[in-house]
Amino acid sequence: MKRGFFFVVLAFILTVPLFSFGQNASAAGFVDVPYRASKEVNYLAEGGIANGSSATIFGSDKTVTRAEAAAFIGRALQLDGTKRTTKFVDVGSGNFASGYIQSAVEKGVLSGYDGGRFLPYKEVSRGEMAVMLSKAFGYSFGGTLSGAAKALTSRGIANGVADGSFGSDQMIKRADFAVFLARAIAPTFRTIQTDEFKTTMWSNTGDLNVRSGPSTAYASKGKIAKDARVAAAHSVGSWTYIRSGTTIGFVNSSYLRSTETVSATKPPVSTADPRLTNQTIILDPGHGGSDPGASGFGLQEKSVVLKTGLKVNNLLKQTPFNVKMTRSTDTFITLADRAAFAKRNNGNVFVSIHANAASASASGTETFYSAAANSQNAADSKLLAAKIQDRMIAAWDLKDRGVKQAGYYVLKNNTVPSALLELGFITNKGDNDKLKSDYWLNSMSKAIYYGILDYYKAKGYDVNSLYNVAK
Repeated sequence: MKRGFFFVVLAFILTVPLFSFGQNASAAGFVDVPYRASKEVNYLAEGGIANGSSATIFGSDKTVTRAEAAAFIGRALQLDGTKRTTKFVDVGSGNFASGYIQSAVEKGVLSGYDGGRFLPYKEVSRGEMAVMLSKAFGYSFGGTLSGAAKALTSRGIANGVADGSFGSDQMIKRADFAVFLARAIAPTFRTIQTDEFKTTMWSNTGDLNVRSGPSTAYASKGKIAKDARVAAAHSVGSWTYIRSGTTIGFVNSSYLRSTETVSATKPPVSTADPRLTNQTIILDPGHGGSDPGASGFGLQEKSVVLKTGLKVNNLLKQTPFNVKMTRSTDTFITLADRAAFAKRNNGNVFVSIHANAASASASGTETFYSAAANSQNAADSKLLAAKIQDRMIAAWDLKDRGVKQAGYYVLKNNTVPSALLELGFITNKGDNDKLKSDYWLNSMSKAIYYGILDYYKAKGYDVNSLYNVAK
């Protein structure tokens, strides 16, 4: 009787939600996540990397399938998860993981089987998991299961099983996969501390958030100033794990540079048109400071357009163009000052970046220019708007809302060819998902950059060599 009672009590302890005992609740509200995995699952859930079959069920004891593994890793690395046609005969465009599968294969993280098959519902073994994570995070493993297992265990990412082996042939459960993935992303979860901050870098912008994970979905742990010196470790997608003083976490890699001072000279592009050195591009991220702009689904316009502007700025700085930004931090600039900025800085082109807002059903990308009587360079403004609009539509494939005339202050009061871009609707869930995504913002930033090049090409400048900068 006593022994039976003990096992009844033990079973109760292992199955009752942990919040009943005053400890950490099950991850993200999941009632089936064991305590040993709760922190890691909660971490992945916070960043939208892992999710369950419902708000309360994670499916901890279910074996991970290859499609699920592709989705977990793809979200962690910020790969393009848009559902689409893949190279595999058994993964249709409607498969929930089709985008991540195709992206992971293109990155060399995953591969298929003979006959053009991926086997999306095949269960993943611990050995296969080790290979996937080793490829995803760039660990050298010699191309073998044992090498991949060693790569993870030596870093404190994975453990062996009861018999002392790695258990490569055993199938891996969702909870365990989540634990190992979280440890690969954030060394604070590892069983041994192996985060080595060997690279010195500097921040490009001030008031830079250091986040607990590799996306803006994660909370800020602190901020660093412009030109701050940081120690960098590994990268996860487009984010870098850094240490600044006592603050440790992730910052977007586009805000870091590898030299202490910003070069005063442009990198040589021997075949570029020499006249470009006299051309100044003005980038104008809308809103800022006390003016947040539009908002939707937890995202503020001022933040997303600043991030986009900085990405375009980084591309243009690799060319002979001069580039100036009306704001490079979260500050408020009046409309009059924005328009005057172009003249004051001898600008030649003015590009204002915004996100739209309307009803939840409104979607798409549009670009504005001014042809008002007091607007100079109307024809060139229309050409600039058209070239950038074409590129933006190709990049995001949203509804093409066209190129339109408008009397916006920064357009009609500007002294240079000017365009105002509306990337997408922050109030539309589909558009908003792209606005939140580093992958899609990188794509849009390249589109804006290409559009500016297209404009100059149409004006007779030789910019052909500059298209390679963004590749």
